[in-house]
Order: sequence, then structure tokens, then C-alpha cells
Amino acid sequence: MLDEDAPRSPPTALADGSEADDVPFGALQPCVAIRDWLLSEGARLPQANDLLSGLAQRLNAIGVPVDRASTAIDTLHSEYSGIGRVWTAESGSTVRLFPHGEVSEKAYRASPFFTVHESGAWLLLDLAETPDDTYAIIPELKADGYTHYVVAPLFFTNGTRNGITFATRAADGFRDEDIAILRFVMPALAAVMEMRLVNKQLDHVLRIYVGDEPHRAILSGDIRRGQVKRIRSAILFADMRDYTRISADMTPEEAVDLLNVFFDCLVPPIEREGGEVLKYLGDGLLAIFREPGDDLGGAAKGALTAAETALAALEEANALHQFTVPVAAGIALHHGEAAYGNVGSGARLDFTVIGRDVNLASRLARLNRLLGEPLLMSKPFVDFLWGDPVLIGEHTLDGFREPMPVYRPRPRSPAS
Repeated sequence: MLDEDAPRSPPTALADGSEADDVPFGALQPCVAIRDWLLSEGARLPQANDLLSGLAQRLNAIGVPVDRASTAIDTLHSEYSGIGRVWTAESGSTVRLFPHGEVSEKAYRASPFFTVHESGAWLLLDLAETPDDTYAIIPELKADGYTHYVVAPLFFTNGTRNGITFATRAADGFRDEDIAILRFVMPALAAVMEMRLVNKQLDHVLRIYVGDEPHRAILSGDIRRGQVKRIRSAILFADMRDYTRISADMTPEEAVDLLNVFFDCLVPPIEREGGEVLKYLGDGLLAIFREPGDDLGGAAKGALTAAETALAALEEANALHQFTVPVAAGIALHHGEAAYGNVGSGARLDFTVIGRDVNLASRLARLNRLLGEPLLMSKPFVDFLWGDPVLIGEHTLDGFREPMPVYRPRPRSPAS
């Protein structure tokens, strides 16, 4: 452990390079222990916040006076461009998400992270000598009593530019020996953070594009062509009425905005009821609601609730003029067996949903427009319902020999 009473070397303004030889002899073994912790236990911690706080606590334990640490990590996410984490000795860890767009980009270019990314060198600031307008964070650091601020770039092997900061309230700031220790552990920290980030991004991106259960199957090794998994579930098909006509005069950007508002009406109710969107099909989607064990009927009830809620959300969006023209949907509900299968050729496969019942549900969806009904249900689906739906006749579905009894929900009375 470093001697807290030893005279501190004045902090340098800017430093380059890192050598293990710069670490004080007595601190080398504890530094190696921190590096080993990062590469073993730290790499497996369930929460990323625990990695930053664990590192800060271990640095303090060997005499490096870290009172504040933060990270800014570029990420691959549909809703935000990066994740910021801040640890302080008194408050623990907090998380901030950086949204996509010009505001975040402007803030980044005015930050110390942009400086270290451009220079490739560490930035060491004696806050007493640093003007408040150098960076937006400086007045806040001074107000909180910090004396020395260190910003280090973290360049990952995938080309992303990230960073970490350390701040101290020690009267003389960080000693050169402290900086040497930080430099020594930094390569291990960067490697662990990148491994964790890549795993998280892989998990997240797969879940976005193939759905929750398929992404787990893929990550568990189900990537061979021909593998199939069967699941009993309620099946929901939904699409937009007259999408081709509505979007004919739109730019691609306007058409994308139209679809996003449309799916914002459909998807949240599906997910709230335990459903899982497996495929976006142009202007439509396919979702399933798994049967929860022996509780038959729960999936059908959830699917019907989701469908009715989605149609109500669409009506509200129309009333609020969220679409440039009124938009309607057709939803079909069926109950049966959905099969996940790896389909494709060579090294290019698609994890898709197949099977007789999926095909039947899609054919049923085509009847919505023909019958002028927003919501249709098959006989196998209504067999799982407690309610009393309205039979609107038997209809022959393309590709199926036997006519299928088709139902719609019974209108609710005003009192209900």
C-alpha cells in the first residue's frame, strides 16, 4: 500500500505512455491483484455498475485516492447511443443514457472525452489551475471539492472510442505514482469492459431482430440448419389496411415514420400481455403468446386483450392526428403450434417461424379486409376463451381444405 503521508509529486498537465516500471515497487503486487480481479471476477459481475465501483474501492484500498470515477461507453442500441456511469464515494453508482442525435453529439465535442480521443493521450487537470469554461464539467467538479481530474481514452478493438475519468479531493491531487497505477490497470479494464460490452450488444441486437426466445436459442448454440423447436401458443397476425395506397406518395423517411407510429400502437400492448413479437412483416407483424404451463386459456386471453388494446390505441392515435391520414389495422388470432426453425443455405440462415398453424393465422388475417372486420378469431382460438364471441360464418382459407369457423369479439355493453 502506498504511504499516505509521503510527499506528493505535483500533478502533471499531460502525460503519455505507461510502463509497469513506473509503478512503485511496493504497489506492484497489489496492482497485479487488481488486474487479476478485473480479468476474472470483474469480468463476470452481473451488473456493470459493480465493475466501476469495485475498481474504485480497490484503488482506494492501495492508496490511490479516487473519490469519483465515471465511464462513457459507446453502444449499439436502438434508443440511445451511449451509456454513462458515475461512481462517487458518498453516493455509489448512477447511470445516464445518451440519446441519439445532435444534442448528444454537440455535448460530446465540447467534452474532455473528445479531447483525449483526438489526441490519444491522457488528460490530467489540476482543477485549481483550470478555467471554469474549459469543459462544462469543471465548475461542478470544483463545487464538489475535487482538486484533480484525470481523463483517459479507452479504444476498443471494434473501433469505438470510449473513456474513463477519475477525480480526487486530495489536497495535492493524484501523485505521479497514482497515475502510474491507473495506467497499469487500464489495459485490463479496457479488455474487460469491451468483452462485457460485446456480449451485451450481441444479446441486445439479437433480441431486437429475432425476438426474445429465438435470441436465447441462438446464443445457446441452436444455429444448425434444420433445427426446429415447437411451442404451443396463441398466434397474432396484424397488418395495416391499405398501406400501399397510403404510402404511395410518401418519401421513404415518411413511410418509416408512419410504420413506427403504427407499431407504437401495436407492440406495447402485446408486450404488456406477455406476448413476443417475432417478425415485422413490412406493414405487419407476427407475435405469439406462450401457454404458461398447464394454465390453458391464459395465452388466448392475453392475446385478445392485447389486440383490443392495440386497436383502441390506434383509434386514439387517429383522433390525435398522429398519422397524416386515418390508419386502420386488421388483426387475426389463432391458437396452435408455432415452430422456430433455422432455414437457409450455407453460412446464411434465418431464424424464422414456420408451421401449419402459423400459415393458418396468416390466411385468417387476409379475411379482415374481405369481411370488413378489425379483429377475427379462429375456432381453435375461441375454444380457449371464457367469453361468448360472435360466429360470423365458416370460411375457406387458402391452402386449407376444411372451412374454418371464424369469430369476432362480442361488442361490450356501455355498462361494462
